[in-house]
Amino acid sequence: MDSLNDTAWVRTRADLVSYIRKLSQEAEATSNSWENQTLDRYLEALSAWTHDMDGYFNNQGQPVPDQPGWSLIADMLRAACFYE
Repeated sequence: MDSLNDTAWVRTRADLVSYIRKLSQEAEATSNSWENQTLDRYLEALSAWTHDMDGYFNNQGQPVPDQPGWSLIADMLRAACFYE
């Protein structure tokens, strides 16, 4: 129910807070496999993924949201861990 890769459970602000805490714990782990392990790289990837997210939704056969929800914000934060 509370996986970092499946953000469907992130439906409220409290869920997003929990999600961000889990991301932080994952980032601190010595076995962290994130592509973007520094803040500057992470933020650059967050910017790039947010800019390109229409392609993500199109590839998934989903409509591009007009307004972000809590789950989309979690998706954006997760994508920034790995997006190049």
